[in-house]
Amino acid sequence: MVKYKRNLLPPMLVNTRDAFDEMLSRLMVAPVVAVDTESNSLYAYTERVCLIQFSVPGEDYIVDPFAVEIGDLGAFFTDPEIEKVFHAAEYDVMVLRRDFGFSFANLFDTMMASRIVGWQRYGLGALLEEHFGISTDKRMRRTNWGKRPLSSEQLTYAQLDTHFLIPLQDILLAELQAQNRVEEARAAFARVAESTWTGKRFSPDDFWYVRGAGDLDDVGLAVLRALFIYRDRRAQALDWPPFRVLSDYALVALSRERPRSLAELGRIRGLPRRLPIKSRQQLLNAIKQGGSDPPPRRRARNHRGRVDEEMERRYEALREWRNARSEARGVEPGVVLSNDTLRQLARHNPTSLVKLDAIDVLNGWERREYGREIVAVLRRQRRFE
Repeated sequence: MVKYKRNLLPPMLVNTRDAFDEMLSRLMVAPVVAVDTESNSLYAYTERVCLIQFSVPGEDYIVDPFAVEIGDLGAFFTDPEIEKVFHAAEYDVMVLRRDFGFSFANLFDTMMASRIVGWQRYGLGALLEEHFGISTDKRMRRTNWGKRPLSSEQLTYAQLDTHFLIPLQDILLAELQAQNRVEEARAAFARVAESTWTGKRFSPDDFWYVRGAGDLDDVGLAVLRALFIYRDRRAQALDWPPFRVLSDYALVALSRERPRSLAELGRIRGLPRRLPIKSRQQLLNAIKQGGSDPPPRRRARNHRGRVDEEMERRYEALREWRNARSEARGVEPGVVLSNDTLRQLARHNPTSLVKLDAIDVLNGWERREYGREIVAVLRRQRRFE
Protein backbone atom coordinates (compact mmCIF):
# COMPACT_ATOMS: atom_id res chain seq x y z
CA MET A 1 0.00 0.00 0.00
CA VAL A 2 1.25 3.48 -0.90
CA LYS A 3 1.65 5.68 2.17
CA TYR A 4 0.21 9.17 1.83
CA LYS A 5 1.49 12.02 3.94
CA ARG A 6 -0.85 13.54 6.49
CA ASN A 7 0.73 16.98 5.96
CA LEU A 8 -0.36 17.66 2.40
CA LEU A 9 1.78 19.50 -0.07
CA PRO A 10 -0.16 22.16 -1.99
CA PRO A 11 -1.87 20.75 -5.11
CA MET A 12 -0.73 21.77 -8.57
CA LEU A 13 -3.31 24.12 -10.10
CA VAL A 14 -3.49 23.27 -13.79
CA ASN A 15 -4.60 26.39 -15.66
CA THR A 16 -2.10 26.63 -18.51
CA ARG A 17 -1.42 24.38 -21.49
CA ASP A 18 2.10 23.59 -20.33
CA ALA A 19 0.86 22.54 -16.90
CA PHE A 20 -1.90 20.46 -18.49
CA ASP A 21 0.52 18.64 -20.82
CA GLU A 22 2.86 17.92 -17.91
CA MET A 23 0.01 16.51 -15.85
CA LEU A 24 -1.39 14.42 -18.70
CA SER A 25 1.98 12.84 -19.38
CA ARG A 26 2.09 11.76 -15.73
CA LEU A 27 -1.46 10.43 -15.73
CA MET A 28 -1.00 8.40 -18.91
CA VAL A 29 1.77 6.28 -17.38
CA ALA A 30 0.15 5.80 -13.96
CA PRO A 31 -1.52 2.43 -13.30
CA VAL A 32 -4.07 3.99 -10.92
CA VAL A 33 -5.37 7.58 -10.77
CA ALA A 34 -7.93 9.10 -8.38
CA VAL A 35 -10.50 11.42 -9.97
CA ASP A 36 -13.24 13.79 -8.81
CA THR A 37 -15.15 16.80 -10.13
CA GLU A 38 -16.73 19.94 -8.70
CA SER A 39 -19.73 21.62 -10.30
CA ASN A 40 -21.71 24.80 -9.64
CA SER A 41 -25.24 23.38 -9.51
CA LEU A 42 -26.10 25.52 -6.47
CA TYR A 43 -25.14 28.75 -8.21
CA ALA A 44 -25.96 28.55 -11.93
CA TYR A 45 -29.06 28.03 -14.07
CA THR A 46 -27.15 25.56 -16.25
CA GLU A 47 -24.56 23.80 -14.14
CA ARG A 48 -21.16 22.91 -15.53
CA VAL A 49 -18.01 21.15 -14.39
CA CYS A 50 -15.82 23.77 -12.72
CA LEU A 51 -12.88 21.64 -11.52
CA ILE A 52 -11.45 18.20 -12.19
CA GLN A 53 -9.14 16.75 -9.55
CA PHE A 54 -6.58 14.00 -10.09
CA SER A 55 -4.24 12.31 -7.61
CA VAL A 56 -1.35 9.93 -8.10
CA PRO A 57 1.14 8.97 -5.40
CA GLY A 58 3.19 12.05 -4.64
CA GLU A 59 1.12 14.61 -6.59
CA ASP A 60 -2.35 16.14 -6.57
CA TYR A 61 -3.64 18.11 -9.56
CA ILE A 62 -6.59 20.49 -9.80
CA VAL A 63 -7.58 21.27 -13.38
CA ASP A 64 -9.44 24.49 -14.19
CA PRO A 65 -11.50 23.72 -17.33
CA PHE A 66 -12.42 27.41 -17.54
CA ALA A 67 -8.78 28.24 -18.26
CA VAL A 68 -7.47 25.32 -20.32
CA GLU A 69 -8.86 23.08 -23.06
CA ILE A 70 -9.16 19.53 -21.68
CA GLY A 71 -10.31 17.46 -24.64
CA ASP A 72 -7.10 15.39 -24.59
CA LEU A 73 -8.28 13.82 -21.32
CA GLY A 74 -10.57 11.67 -23.47
CA ALA A 75 -7.73 9.23 -24.18
CA PHE A 76 -6.97 8.98 -20.46
CA PHE A 77 -10.55 8.17 -19.46
CA THR A 78 -10.95 5.47 -22.13
CA ASP A 79 -7.56 3.81 -21.54
CA PRO A 80 -8.36 0.32 -20.19
CA GLU A 81 -4.87 -0.02 -18.69
CA ILE A 82 -5.36 2.93 -16.30
CA GLU A 83 -7.69 2.37 -13.36
CA LYS A 84 -9.69 5.49 -12.49
CA VAL A 85 -10.76 5.64 -8.84
CA PHE A 86 -13.81 7.76 -8.00
CA HIS A 87 -16.01 8.11 -4.94
CA ALA A 88 -19.68 8.05 -6.02
CA ALA A 89 -18.66 7.85 -9.67
CA GLU A 90 -22.09 8.03 -11.29
CA TYR A 91 -22.50 11.80 -11.06
CA ASP A 92 -18.91 12.51 -12.13
CA VAL A 93 -19.25 10.20 -15.14
CA MET A 94 -22.54 11.80 -16.15
CA VAL A 95 -21.32 15.40 -15.99
CA LEU A 96 -17.98 14.69 -17.66
CA ARG A 97 -19.80 12.89 -20.48
CA ARG A 98 -22.37 15.70 -20.70
CA ASP A 99 -19.91 18.62 -20.73
CA PHE A 100 -16.99 17.10 -22.65
CA GLY A 101 -18.26 13.97 -24.37
CA PHE A 102 -15.85 11.68 -22.51
CA SER A 103 -16.29 7.90 -22.36
CA PHE A 104 -14.96 5.71 -19.57
CA ALA A 105 -13.23 2.38 -19.00
CA ASN A 106 -11.77 0.62 -15.96
CA LEU A 107 -13.39 2.46 -13.05
CA PHE A 108 -13.31 1.72 -9.33
CA ASP A 109 -15.97 3.37 -7.16
CA THR A 110 -15.03 3.51 -3.48
CA MET A 111 -18.55 4.41 -2.36
CA MET A 112 -20.09 1.52 -4.27
CA ALA A 113 -17.40 -0.83 -2.98
CA SER A 114 -18.07 0.34 0.59
CA ARG A 115 -21.74 -0.55 0.21
CA ILE A 116 -20.99 -3.92 -1.40
CA VAL A 117 -18.79 -5.00 1.52
CA GLY A 118 -21.46 -3.85 3.98
CA TRP A 119 -19.88 -0.78 5.54
CA GLN A 120 -22.53 1.25 7.34
CA ARG A 121 -20.80 4.59 6.70
CA TYR A 122 -19.78 5.22 3.11
CA GLY A 123 -19.79 8.98 2.66
CA LEU A 124 -16.33 10.24 1.74
CA GLY A 125 -16.08 12.53 4.77
CA ALA A 126 -16.90 9.66 7.12
CA LEU A 127 -14.40 7.33 5.42
CA LEU A 128 -11.59 9.88 5.51
CA GLU A 129 -12.17 10.45 9.19
CA GLU A 130 -12.44 6.76 10.05
CA HIS A 131 -9.48 5.44 8.05
CA PHE A 132 -7.12 8.42 7.85
CA GLY A 133 -8.10 10.70 10.73
CA ILE A 134 -8.90 13.53 8.31
CA SER A 135 -11.73 16.01 8.88
CA THR A 136 -12.96 18.04 5.92
CA ASP A 137 -14.43 21.54 6.06
CA LYS A 138 -18.17 20.96 5.73
CA ARG A 139 -18.71 24.61 4.79
CA MET A 140 -17.02 23.94 1.47
CA ARG A 141 -19.86 21.65 0.36
CA ARG A 142 -21.87 24.73 -0.57
CA THR A 143 -19.04 26.80 -1.99
CA ASN A 144 -19.31 28.38 -5.44
CA TRP A 145 -16.81 26.44 -7.55
CA GLY A 146 -17.52 28.67 -10.53
CA LYS A 147 -15.98 31.79 -8.95
CA ARG A 148 -12.43 32.77 -9.67
CA PRO A 149 -9.88 33.07 -8.16
CA LEU A 150 -10.12 29.93 -6.06
CA SER A 151 -9.25 30.30 -2.39
CA SER A 152 -6.65 28.17 -0.63
CA GLU A 153 -9.50 26.65 1.41
CA GLN A 154 -11.30 25.61 -1.78
CA LEU A 155 -8.15 24.09 -3.23
CA THR A 156 -7.43 22.10 -0.08
CA TYR A 157 -11.00 20.79 0.10
CA ALA A 158 -10.90 19.77 -3.58
CA GLN A 159 -7.52 18.12 -3.05
CA LEU A 160 -8.83 15.99 -0.18
CA ASP A 161 -11.56 14.58 -2.43
CA THR A 162 -8.93 12.58 -4.33
CA HIS A 163 -5.74 12.51 -2.24
CA PHE A 164 -6.76 9.49 -0.14
CA LEU A 165 -8.83 7.59 -2.71
CA ILE A 166 -6.03 5.25 -3.84
CA PRO A 167 -5.14 4.05 -0.31
CA LEU A 168 -8.87 3.79 0.39
CA GLN A 169 -9.18 1.63 -2.71
CA ASP A 170 -6.41 -0.62 -1.35
CA ILE A 171 -8.39 -1.17 1.85
CA LEU A 172 -11.62 -1.85 -0.02
CA LEU A 173 -10.05 -4.15 -2.58
CA ALA A 174 -8.66 -6.30 0.22
CA GLU A 175 -12.12 -6.46 1.79
CA LEU A 176 -13.77 -7.30 -1.55
CA GLN A 177 -11.28 -10.11 -2.04
CA ALA A 178 -11.85 -11.42 1.49
CA GLN A 179 -15.61 -11.54 0.83
CA ASN A 180 -15.22 -12.92 -2.71
CA ARG A 181 -17.03 -9.85 -4.06
CA VAL A 182 -14.53 -8.54 -6.60
CA GLU A 183 -16.45 -9.81 -9.63
CA GLU A 184 -19.67 -8.33 -8.31
CA ALA A 185 -17.99 -4.97 -7.76
CA ARG A 186 -16.33 -4.92 -11.19
CA ALA A 187 -19.67 -5.60 -12.87
CA ALA A 188 -21.26 -2.74 -10.90
CA PHE A 189 -18.40 -0.38 -11.79
CA ALA A 190 -18.76 -1.24 -15.48
CA ARG A 191 -22.44 -0.30 -15.34
CA VAL A 192 -21.60 3.05 -13.74
CA ALA A 193 -19.12 3.74 -16.54
CA GLU A 194 -22.07 3.83 -18.97
CA SER A 195 -24.04 6.44 -16.99
CA THR A 196 -25.51 9.32 -19.00
CA TRP A 197 -26.95 12.66 -17.93
CA THR A 198 -30.64 12.44 -17.09
CA GLY A 199 -31.37 16.10 -16.36
CA LYS A 200 -34.52 17.45 -17.96
CA ARG A 201 -35.03 20.71 -19.79
CA PHE A 202 -37.59 23.13 -18.43
CA SER A 203 -41.21 22.37 -19.26
CA PRO A 204 -44.08 24.67 -18.16
CA ASP A 205 -46.16 21.60 -17.38
CA ASP A 206 -43.69 20.49 -14.72
CA PHE A 207 -45.48 22.81 -12.30
CA TRP A 208 -47.63 19.77 -11.52
CA TYR A 209 -44.61 18.26 -9.73
CA VAL A 210 -44.26 21.17 -7.30
CA ARG A 211 -45.00 19.83 -3.85
CA GLY A 212 -48.40 21.11 -2.74
CA ALA A 213 -49.75 21.73 -6.24
CA GLY A 214 -52.40 19.07 -5.79
CA ASP A 215 -53.93 21.00 -2.88
CA LEU A 216 -54.64 24.15 -4.92
CA ASP A 217 -57.95 25.08 -6.49
CA ASP A 218 -58.27 25.69 -10.23
CA VAL A 219 -57.35 29.37 -10.04
CA GLY A 220 -54.42 28.55 -7.78
CA LEU A 221 -53.13 26.04 -10.33
CA ALA A 222 -53.29 28.64 -13.09
CA VAL A 223 -51.39 31.09 -10.89
CA LEU A 224 -48.84 28.43 -9.99
CA ARG A 225 -48.19 27.74 -13.66
CA ALA A 226 -47.68 31.45 -14.37
CA LEU A 227 -45.32 31.80 -11.39
CA PHE A 228 -43.45 28.64 -12.38
CA ILE A 229 -42.79 30.12 -15.83
CA TYR A 230 -41.82 33.49 -14.34
CA ARG A 231 -39.37 31.83 -11.94
CA ASP A 232 -37.63 29.96 -14.73
CA ARG A 233 -37.29 33.06 -16.92
CA ARG A 234 -35.95 35.04 -14.00
CA ALA A 235 -33.50 32.26 -13.14
CA GLN A 236 -32.21 32.22 -16.71
CA ALA A 237 -31.75 35.99 -16.70
CA LEU A 238 -29.81 35.90 -13.43
CA ASP A 239 -28.01 32.61 -14.22
CA TRP A 240 -29.26 31.21 -10.95
CA PRO A 241 -30.80 27.82 -10.18
CA PRO A 242 -34.59 28.33 -9.96
CA PHE A 243 -34.78 27.50 -6.25
CA ARG A 244 -32.64 30.56 -5.50
CA VAL A 245 -35.21 32.81 -7.17
CA LEU A 246 -38.23 31.38 -5.34
CA SER A 247 -38.63 28.18 -3.35
CA ASP A 248 -41.40 25.72 -4.18
CA TYR A 249 -42.93 26.58 -0.79
CA ALA A 250 -43.13 30.25 -1.81
CA LEU A 251 -44.65 29.38 -5.19
CA VAL A 252 -47.46 27.42 -3.56
CA ALA A 253 -48.03 30.05 -0.87
CA LEU A 254 -48.33 32.79 -3.50
CA SER A 255 -50.66 30.62 -5.59
CA ARG A 256 -52.87 29.89 -2.63
CA GLU A 257 -53.05 33.42 -1.16
CA ARG A 258 -52.86 35.34 -4.47
CA PRO A 259 -51.86 38.75 -3.03
CA ARG A 260 -52.98 41.82 -5.02
CA SER A 261 -50.83 44.53 -3.49
CA LEU A 262 -47.29 45.05 -2.26
CA ALA A 263 -48.62 45.13 1.29
CA GLU A 264 -50.38 41.77 0.89
CA LEU A 265 -47.31 40.36 -0.84
CA GLY A 266 -45.17 41.34 2.14
CA ARG A 267 -47.22 39.05 4.37
CA ILE A 268 -46.42 35.92 2.35
CA ARG A 269 -44.01 33.63 4.14
CA GLY A 270 -41.05 32.17 2.28
CA LEU A 271 -40.21 35.10 0.01
CA PRO A 272 -36.58 36.26 -0.17
CA ARG A 273 -35.91 38.85 2.52
CA ARG A 274 -34.48 41.52 0.25
CA LEU A 275 -36.67 41.14 -2.80
CA PRO A 276 -36.42 44.33 -4.90
CA ILE A 277 -39.56 46.38 -5.53
CA LYS A 278 -39.29 45.66 -9.26
CA SER A 279 -39.25 41.92 -8.60
CA ARG A 280 -42.19 42.23 -6.20
CA GLN A 281 -44.20 44.00 -8.88
CA GLN A 282 -43.28 41.31 -11.41
CA LEU A 283 -44.61 38.71 -9.00
CA LEU A 284 -47.88 40.59 -8.64
CA ASN A 285 -48.14 40.82 -12.43
CA ALA A 286 -47.54 37.09 -12.81
CA ILE A 287 -50.19 36.35 -10.17
CA LYS A 288 -52.68 38.65 -11.93
CA GLN A 289 -51.92 37.05 -15.28
CA GLY A 290 -52.29 33.55 -13.88
CA GLY A 291 -55.59 34.47 -12.27
CA SER A 292 -57.02 35.39 -15.67
CA ASP A 293 -55.62 32.32 -17.47
CA PRO A 294 -57.80 29.27 -18.13
CA PRO A 295 -57.35 26.70 -15.36
CA PRO A 296 -54.97 23.89 -16.34
CA ARG A 297 -56.73 20.65 -17.08
CA ARG A 298 -56.35 18.44 -14.06
CA ARG A 299 -54.60 15.16 -14.72
CA ALA A 300 -56.82 12.14 -14.71
CA ARG A 301 -56.34 9.82 -11.80
CA ASN A 302 -54.40 6.71 -12.66
CA HIS A 303 -56.93 3.90 -12.34
CA ARG A 304 -54.71 0.93 -12.83
CA GLY A 305 -55.99 -1.89 -14.92
CA ARG A 306 -55.50 -5.58 -14.26
CA VAL A 307 -52.14 -5.67 -16.06
CA ASP A 308 -50.75 -2.86 -13.89
CA GLU A 309 -52.05 -4.50 -10.74
CA GLU A 310 -50.37 -7.75 -11.71
CA MET A 311 -47.11 -5.93 -12.41
CA GLU A 312 -47.29 -4.27 -9.01
CA ARG A 313 -47.77 -7.63 -7.32
CA ARG A 314 -44.75 -9.00 -9.19
CA TYR A 315 -42.74 -5.99 -8.09
CA GLU A 316 -43.72 -6.47 -4.46
CA ALA A 317 -42.84 -10.16 -4.62
CA LEU A 318 -39.43 -9.34 -6.09
CA ARG A 319 -38.90 -6.62 -3.51
CA GLU A 320 -39.69 -9.03 -0.67
CA TRP A 321 -37.17 -11.51 -2.10
CA ARG A 322 -34.55 -8.77 -2.59
CA ASN A 323 -34.98 -7.41 0.93
CA ALA A 324 -34.61 -10.88 2.45
CA ARG A 325 -31.49 -11.44 0.34
CA SER A 326 -29.94 -8.15 1.48
CA GLU A 327 -30.82 -8.72 5.14
CA ALA A 328 -29.19 -12.15 5.11
CA ARG A 329 -26.07 -10.65 3.60
CA GLY A 330 -26.00 -7.58 5.85
CA VAL A 331 -26.10 -4.91 3.12
CA GLU A 332 -28.58 -2.29 1.99
CA PRO A 333 -31.31 -3.61 -0.36
CA GLY A 334 -30.09 -1.47 -3.25
CA VAL A 335 -26.74 -3.28 -3.19
CA VAL A 336 -28.50 -6.47 -4.29
CA LEU A 337 -30.73 -4.88 -6.94
CA SER A 338 -32.18 -1.38 -7.24
CA ASN A 339 -35.91 -0.66 -7.15
CA ASP A 340 -35.71 0.48 -10.78
CA THR A 341 -34.22 -2.88 -11.78
CA LEU A 342 -36.99 -4.69 -9.90
CA ARG A 343 -39.62 -2.66 -11.73
CA GLN A 344 -38.08 -3.49 -15.08
CA LEU A 345 -38.11 -7.17 -14.15
CA ALA A 346 -41.73 -6.94 -13.01
CA ARG A 347 -42.72 -5.24 -16.25
CA HIS A 348 -40.97 -7.76 -18.53
CA ASN A 349 -41.89 -10.75 -16.33
CA PRO A 350 -39.19 -13.18 -17.50
CA THR A 351 -40.32 -16.63 -16.33
CA SER A 352 -37.33 -18.49 -17.77
CA LEU A 353 -33.59 -17.94 -17.86
CA VAL A 354 -33.76 -17.59 -21.64
CA LYS A 355 -36.30 -14.77 -21.33
CA LEU A 356 -34.26 -13.18 -18.55
CA ASP A 357 -31.18 -13.09 -20.78
CA ALA A 358 -33.21 -11.63 -23.65
CA ILE A 359 -34.36 -8.51 -21.78
CA ASP A 360 -30.80 -7.44 -20.81
CA VAL A 361 -31.82 -5.88 -17.48
CA LEU A 362 -29.17 -7.57 -15.33
CA ASN A 363 -25.43 -7.62 -15.84
CA GLY A 364 -23.63 -10.94 -16.24
CA TRP A 365 -22.75 -11.33 -12.57
CA GLU A 366 -26.32 -10.55 -11.46
CA ARG A 367 -27.77 -13.08 -13.91
CA ARG A 368 -25.48 -15.80 -12.60
CA GLU A 369 -26.00 -14.89 -8.95
CA TYR A 370 -29.72 -14.11 -8.87
CA GLY A 371 -31.19 -15.33 -12.17
CA ARG A 372 -32.65 -18.63 -11.00
CA GLU A 373 -34.10 -17.07 -7.86
CA ILE A 374 -35.74 -14.23 -9.81
CA VAL A 375 -37.29 -16.63 -12.30
CA ALA A 376 -38.58 -18.78 -9.43
CA VAL A 377 -40.20 -15.75 -7.75
CA LEU A 378 -41.92 -14.72 -10.98
CA ARG A 379 -43.08 -18.26 -11.72
CA ARG A 380 -44.65 -18.52 -8.27
CA GLN A 381 -46.33 -15.18 -8.77
CA ARG A 382 -47.78 -16.29 -12.12
CA ARG A 383 -49.93 -18.85 -10.33
CA PHE A 384 -51.93 -16.01 -8.75
CA GLU A 385 -52.50 -14.06 -12.00
